[in-house]
Amino acid sequence: MAEQIISPGVFYNENVPTVLEAAAAPIGAAIIGPTVLGPVGIPTTVTTYSEFLTRFGGAIVSGGLPYSYLTNISAQNYFKQGGTNLLVTRVASGTFTSAETIVESEVEGTTLRTTRDALLTAVSGTFNLTGSALSTALIGSASGANVTASITLAASNSLSSVTITAQGGTFTVGQNITFPSQSFSGSKSGGNNLVFTLRDQDIINASSFTLKTISQGIVMNSGNDQSAAGALDSGSNYNLRFEISQVDSASGTFTLLVRQGDDRTADKTILETWRAVSLDPTRDDYIAKVIGNQTFTQGLDGTDAYITVDGEYPNKSKYIIVSSVEKPTPYYLDGAGNFKSQFTSSLPILQNGGFTGGTGNLFAAGEVKWYGDITETNVQGLTAANYTASINLLRNKDQYAFNVISVPGLIYEFAAHKTVLDTLITNTTNRGDSILPIDLVNFNSSTSDVVGQANLLNTNYAAAYWPWLLVRNEDTSANVWCPASTVIPSVYVYNDNTSEAWFSPAGFTRGTMPNVITPEKTLPRSLRDTLYNNKINPIATFPGTGVVVYGQKTLQTLSTALDRVNVRRLLIALKSFIGTVSQNLVFEPNSLQTRNSFLSVVNPYLETVQQNQGLYAFKVVMDASNNGPDVIDRNELRGAIYLQPVKTAEFIVIDFNLTPTGAEFPA
Repeated sequence: MAEQIISPGVFYNENVPTVLEAAAAPIGAAIIGPTVLGPVGIPTTVTTYSEFLTRFGGAIVSGGLPYSYLTNISAQNYFKQGGTNLLVTRVASGTFTSAETIVESEVEGTTLRTTRDALLTAVSGTFNLTGSALSTALIGSASGANVTASITLAASNSLSSVTITAQGGTFTVGQNITFPSQSFSGSKSGGNNLVFTLRDQDIINASSFTLKTISQGIVMNSGNDQSAAGALDSGSNYNLRFEISQVDSASGTFTLLVRQGDDRTADKTILETWRAVSLDPTRDDYIAKVIGNQTFTQGLDGTDAYITVDGEYPNKSKYIIVSSVEKPTPYYLDGAGNFKSQFTSSLPILQNGGFTGGTGNLFAAGEVKWYGDITETNVQGLTAANYTASINLLRNKDQYAFNVISVPGLIYEFAAHKTVLDTLITNTTNRGDSILPIDLVNFNSSTSDVVGQANLLNTNYAAAYWPWLLVRNEDTSANVWCPASTVIPSVYVYNDNTSEAWFSPAGFTRGTMPNVITPEKTLPRSLRDTLYNNKINPIATFPGTGVVVYGQKTLQTLSTALDRVNVRRLLIALKSFIGTVSQNLVFEPNSLQTRNSFLSVVNPYLETVQQNQGLYAFKVVMDASNNGPDVIDRNELRGAIYLQPVKTAEFIVIDFNLTPTGAEFPA
């Protein structure tokens, strides 16, 4: 298809049987889907499955059982088969925000915080104040010690006042008295018993700086209440806590630890250590510079999605950002290297704590979801419409580069899913640099069902594979039924690692699926023939070999070279390389030297592709024949590339001929 020439750039025209469109250099696969953790709607590249777990989380518990999203299972298989770059975009339903924490500096004041009950009882003419929290806090004695009190009784023999001798002060019914870090109120509670309510005073510290989690959702709320062992009440292996250690007022630096939310004081799980950071924005060790302070939000301009970036310093932490510094210390050291005393109170005190305030839940209140079931309205707990914004965001091929995109969980036979998938097919076609493995039918469908759906599509930028597959889930050590698109990106990346993109990702050499236990259906040849005749790539089982992708058709109806996956992926690879070369020519002189520079790079590359069995023949033309005065006056530089792609041997036909004894064999 021809591209409209408006702003400067590199443009291609498609002419069957040759297809060339603009493309960015691919980084691998892109996957869109729900995850437990991570920023919502922000494409993020991970390079290992371990990093995927760090950024996007593992299993989720629903109905008392652990499950993994299809996103996780796809990432597992992709990296197992040699993938090195995976672009992950988390989708969710509702509003998700980050959790945050305020890191404190010195004391600014006090306020009442929590309450406990204690009892004042009459014992042999005196009143004893009991309750370990009270006795320890008030007089610094061992737990359970008593406080002696004298009393005044009214004429009615009711209690009217109590004098507490420890640390001074008088308590009168209905009044408060304040001790260091404590206060009381009380009421008569029958007989001569007095119920006291103890209110602990919270020390109000100044805010030094504020941290925010990169991952979003209430799962990131680890809380601040700690047990005696130093464990956070709401801490989990998915959320975080922080610790400030080694504060040095002489240099104005301190150490920040990012810890796992479910660790304890005696058994810390340290995820990141940021040593010798400061609050001085004029220095390279300024905490915002070292850790990063950028936030990303997804926006929409008409139908064009984009990402807005706020913050000056790129994020280097995988877990947190510095959202603000309330007490900066500019020029903390003077010219002689001495610290300025007015800034020492701005430094954080030694402390640790959790994060709070994150919003966004994977479940509605009291809800239990079965993530193995996919329906018109339930896509692993979401709806198909939740995918739309991220799908549109990835239309931007200048910003996001990949050669295969997958949305496991969206099924074409469901009307709501079809609308979203049609948009994705359009976007993929317009990008021209990737292919979409698509799932046509739900679990437990028939051959006629999948054929009916395939006949609704006509595109060489998508390929259908069937049936569903039973796959091992490493997160839960369980076997899970998955649509084929969950695993197909791993087949593609294995093909590319062992051969080239223009080889067929099918058959016993490159199409085996070692992580698949069994297909939903074992397909005899007659059904495989039916599927292949209708543009569907069967997944078959062979004794001694296992599960194999046994087809490589795109969903194009017309019989041309582009109805094969290997040819479409050949053009994706060629356009990726040639597009990168061409980009360097934008705004260069439209001269013979510029054209020869292009030819000197592209011709050797295509020769290499030819030697590696990607092309039978090729020709590149960029000279005066297609760059006449009228073209030059339009500020265009035109090239024409003619390709004869190598076809795969999908049908092996061998004739066995029996001849009489003594007959001569043909030469």
